[in-house]
Amino acid sequence: MSSCWSYQQMVPISSERAFKFRKTNRHSIKFREAMPIYRKEVELRRSGLHLTRTDSSSKKARKTDPLQITKGFFENLERKSGKDYRWTRPIPPVSRLMIRDIARRKKVYISDWTDGLKNMRKVVPAILFLYFACLSPAISFGTIASQITNNSMGVVEFLLSAGTSGMAYSILCGQPMAFIAPTGLTLAFISGLFRYCSLKGLPFFPVYSWVGLWTSFFFTILGFSGSSQLIRYCTRFTDEVFNGLLSLNFIYEALASLRRNFVRADPMNLTTPFVALGMALTTFFSTMSVTAFESSKFLTQRIRSSVKDFGPVTIFVAMSIINSLPEFKKFGVPTLSVPDTFQLAGARSFLVPLNDVPLKIKLLCSLPAVLLTALFYMDQNISVRVVNNPENGLKKGAAYNLDMVALGLITGVLSLFGLPWMCGATVQSMNHVRAMTETQFNPETEEVEIVNVTETRLTGFVIHALIASSLLLLPLIRAVPIPVVSGVFLFLGRKLMSGNSFLQRCRDSFVEKKRLSADHPIQKLGRKRMALFTAIQMLCLIGLWCFKQNSATAIFFPSMIGMLMMVRSFILPKIFTESELTELGDPTPSKHEEI
Repeated sequence: MSSCWSYQQMVPISSERAFKFRKTNRHSIKFREAMPIYRKEVELRRSGLHLTRTDSSSKKARKTDPLQITKGFFENLERKSGKDYRWTRPIPPVSRLMIRDIARRKKVYISDWTDGLKNMRKVVPAILFLYFACLSPAISFGTIASQITNNSMGVVEFLLSAGTSGMAYSILCGQPMAFIAPTGLTLAFISGLFRYCSLKGLPFFPVYSWVGLWTSFFFTILGFSGSSQLIRYCTRFTDEVFNGLLSLNFIYEALASLRRNFVRADPMNLTTPFVALGMALTTFFSTMSVTAFESSKFLTQRIRSSVKDFGPVTIFVAMSIINSLPEFKKFGVPTLSVPDTFQLAGARSFLVPLNDVPLKIKLLCSLPAVLLTALFYMDQNISVRVVNNPENGLKKGAAYNLDMVALGLITGVLSLFGLPWMCGATVQSMNHVRAMTETQFNPETEEVEIVNVTETRLTGFVIHALIASSLLLLPLIRAVPIPVVSGVFLFLGRKLMSGNSFLQRCRDSFVEKKRLSADHPIQKLGRKRMALFTAIQMLCLIGLWCFKQNSATAIFFPSMIGMLMMVRSFILPKIFTESELTELGDPTPSKHEEI
């Protein structure tokens, strides 16, 4: 078959494909610029005149296919016009954004592993601390899931899912500094799905698996088609409300756990709940202190960095050892509830019987899968975008679409085995970035500055391998006090508040105007305009929280997250001018901007 030339890929493609490309991409800016000259070339060729080809096509091929495009044609066109006409039609359904992501990360894939081996001083303490930081949510959410799903899922399923999927994600993903983990939002969806199946008398696991398989299909297609670029319409307004919700969820779960100790205790003897409260607060304040020690003026920079790196895990282990002492055992502080041996809840088999539901139910499962896909899309892309924030100092580049494809494939495998779904974990991801960041205090600016960030897949793989291997240490995990886990939850929720300008504006609303910096929104716009913007964000946060907490609406919660984008796109521009939105740090994204 004769060929025409695709300039960027430098591979022959048939003229039939070139015609399809012209038909499909006729609205492309570059295509519209090239078409008038291309048509002139076609007319010349039909009259028997041909430009010199740079490939090795035969004379016979030229006669049979007058619609060829030569590589030299576009090179001459670029020299004459000074414009770039490197337009191609990638192999469907893979978008050029997906191809770009693969090409970008392929260059640094080996260094993603070797960089971690070269900086073990940062890797080892990061693994030790993040192991417990990632283990705690898996165990805590597993404990909650066993209650809301009637013991259909428990701690073992969450540990197995978090460990294996985290290892797979660290190998396949585009941004290895981001983690996937069980989240409160995903758990809320699982809870709603379980209640719906119970009301309708449907078997939970077959429905769960089909919803997950549909979600895997939708999410993978979205990744291959380059849909992650749409997340640019999810501006800082949405990010701040969403991260505020995640932070609130961590703090709420910690306080709810501490409150249960008081509810279950004997009203005449509240010693145990107060001891538990003391352990949680000690864990929280101690961890906050050691992580902030790096910016202090005491000792040397190397010692301060070591205290920050090894301090949190030391506190976690020390509090667990203290609770096991005879002097503290008498208080009966509750510890983690895990089974003695490795066994799935209800002694069920690993593979889910997919054919236990009729074809109609299998197809209808695609409807809740659309909602779950929306939740995954928002949660995953927002989490990764927070990691890729230029303020974090990462240099190897983002690959949003590759991240989506990796999560989509992992979701499909988890669904086949009836294991809990994982999704982008903003808190764990940001703590991973901070743990791998080398900083120093600048006495001139009196601020902590980033020196270097070790971007590696090694930490994520080892951390989740340890989580999976924790299934062999179930009796040891049972010794960890629940209040210590609650303290870690408080720490993670508080750290997520750092850098959230929405929460900072809530605080600054009560600060005297002359004590604020000259570029503060209050100085630029006035207190009333800033307070109005902040109040709208607060109402959105309250609405999301109420919607998530209501058992009747929990399954539709993902659609409400999408409403944040609608509020930002259609309501805020009618209340604030573009200059005001820019001063508030939330400019309207360009329609031609790509992430």
